[in-house]
Amino acid sequence: MTAADLGRGIGAGEIDPVELTAAYLAAIDSHPLRDRIYARVTADRARTEAKAASDRANAGLRRSDLDGVPVSWKDLFDTAGTRTEAGTKLLEGRVPDMDARVLQNATAAGLVCLGKTQMSEIAFSGLGLNPMMETPPCKNDPDAVPGGSSSGAGTSVAFGLAAAAIGSDTGGSVRIPAAWNDLVGLKTAHGRLSLDGVVPLCLSFDSVGPLCRSVEDAGLLSAILGNETCADLAGTSLKGARLLILETIALDDLQDMPRDAFEGAVATLAGAGADVSRGAFPMLNDAFDLAGTLYAGESYGWWRDKVEAAPEKMFPQILERVRGGRNVGAADFVAGWNRLREIRAAYLETTAGYDAVIMPTAPVLPPNMARLLQDEVYYRTQNLLALRNTRIGNLMDLVSLTLPVGVPSCGIMFNMPKGDEARLLRLGAAAEGVLRG
Repeated sequence: MTAADLGRGIGAGEIDPVELTAAYLAAIDSHPLRDRIYARVTADRARTEAKAASDRANAGLRRSDLDGVPVSWKDLFDTAGTRTEAGTKLLEGRVPDMDARVLQNATAAGLVCLGKTQMSEIAFSGLGLNPMMETPPCKNDPDAVPGGSSSGAGTSVAFGLAAAAIGSDTGGSVRIPAAWNDLVGLKTAHGRLSLDGVVPLCLSFDSVGPLCRSVEDAGLLSAILGNETCADLAGTSLKGARLLILETIALDDLQDMPRDAFEGAVATLAGAGADVSRGAFPMLNDAFDLAGTLYAGESYGWWRDKVEAAPEKMFPQILERVRGGRNVGAADFVAGWNRLREIRAAYLETTAGYDAVIMPTAPVLPPNMARLLQDEVYYRTQNLLALRNTRIGNLMDLVSLTLPVGVPSCGIMFNMPKGDEARLLRLGAAAEGVLRG
């Protein structure tokens, strides 16, 4: 069941939040890969919140459509009195005094916190591989990585150990694990949802977003996290929707399955009335040339002191990525941002005539875990490929939604300008309806 389905069941008196939460906690406790998915389970908190939700439901005083629904949280969202370590030994034993603002909003709306999920170290990888802590499994291939950095978030939902999950997205960290585990993933607009109490990677790009089973879930969760009203998804249609397939970068080096899955999904959308075109945006190459300077420079600025105090505590591949910012000068960083703003403006002008820009969510399938650990070159190439298409949304400051297409670990991604999240969700709901048949 989707989170929305569970919420409706609670509202109708058919589902008791206490029993629902107990079922999820039992499933987590008995799952053979529990510790690879959950960093820690907040069972006492979950039971207390579920009891309060049950009492509200019985009194007809539910706080939201998802009041009483149990969800998981990526382990970079602060939880008062519970360790928050962002997947790294650099923060081992860190216990915040307060919940992150988005968790406060979720709790006020009645969501039940099941616990904290495993993640890529400091959120700086799209693969989900974390040999310093734990690497969650991929739903579709036990020998492959699940996608990151919200790796445990995605697998907690895919394996039925949470109704939905909350993750973060700096270069694709919500959308890659969502796509590789056949889920819906929403990258919200940068700055729309609070980052207070969220361990940073690059605050200039960091965003918060849900991983879930439906577009309806994504809309409800996004609204709750921002203490806002959910977009109306009723009466959606693809007829006349103008979709642009981005040919620059996004279609390069596609593996067969992601390519065929994307082409099949596009044909389905066109058959439902969408007007599909193809086009290029060459300036995107310039943006990608700037990405290393901007991402590495800012991440090193945040993490330098902790990293250099104990570099042995980091997985060498992540350490190398962070230290890539050591030689980024202030003038180059500022100049890079000035240029990126120019490119963003040009992108919006080029794509203004379309309702959404679409592309495969990831050009590759989940890579083999053992090979990633043994082959440094393979790790670097696969990590960059995994995040390549999703990073377009972060670089261009867009809202972005990935949907499953019925082919394991393959997704289609819809991008719209910042501020158009409600319209994105409506288009996504229409696309979801035809893609699921």
